[in-house]
Amino acid sequence: MVLVGGVAVVSVGLVAGCDSRAGIEGTDWTRETPAPPSHTATSIAAAVPPPVLIPGPGEVSVTVALAAKDSAAADALTRWAMDLQQAPTSTLERRCWTLAPRNVDSMYADKQAILDALATPGTDDGTEITWKNPRQGITVVAQREDIATGYACPRVVPTGGEAFNDADARHTVRRYLARLSGAPIDPADTENTHPLICAAGASWDPTGSGRTAPAPLASTPGKLGAVRSFVDDSLSSQPLRGDYLTVSVPVTGATGAQRDRTFTLKSSEQGYCIGDVSA
Repeated sequence: MVLVGGVAVVSVGLVAGCDSRAGIEGTDWTRETPAPPSHTATSIAAAVPPPVLIPGPGEVSVTVALAAKDSAAADALTRWAMDLQQAPTSTLERRCWTLAPRNVDSMYADKQAILDALATPGTDDGTEITWKNPRQGITVVAQREDIATGYACPRVVPTGGEAFNDADARHTVRRYLARLSGAPIDPADTENTHPLICAAGASWDPTGSGRTAPAPLASTPGKLGAVRSFVDDSLSSQPLRGDYLTVSVPVTGATGAQRDRTFTLKSSEQGYCIGDVSA
């Protein structure tokens, strides 16, 4: 790592890494042979104009700029940004397991625009850090809870556009069912650290009656019962009203019988949460 004008520049050799995950029935994840991390990186960034980076042969450079010095955030984004340039899409899908695979493919398509955004000092509101690339019209947002893990996969959206979509809703249900089936998408994916069920105190009114109540699943978390498996590639979603959306999927219960289950979700600035499921 070389500090240039207070901004960290990290160059590493082009080495593709990969990791794997236990499969789920009907999964759209691609299995790969596990491999150890191919590199590590550290960086410190400050609010100064980024330098012009000229990588050496077979190397890539990453600049992560922040409005205030924050080595943890710089490190977490640098590690991800290097993978953005080096790793295959399937590896990014696995390492960015909180994001819908389809969104990883589309959000991370314009790599240079993302890197240009990261080189412009990001602003921190306490829960997330935001970088903008006005020329390309994109916004890059990293959540603090992801930064805390040491590897932050940011969302990349058109400036002024919606941060979450129906693929996020389906992925929320996918992760929930994967947990219940005993094969979470990632071992770190637990309700305590990554809540998917709507909070008990959240208002719930999917029918638009005007009478809000706690989300049913918050008070009865075991409503769905045991889950043996589910058909991942049959997840489908439909808008309900306002901030509400439903996701349907065939689920196999404890007896081995399969039936369609419908989940009702609500969107917020933090993403989708599951409030109810057909019994």
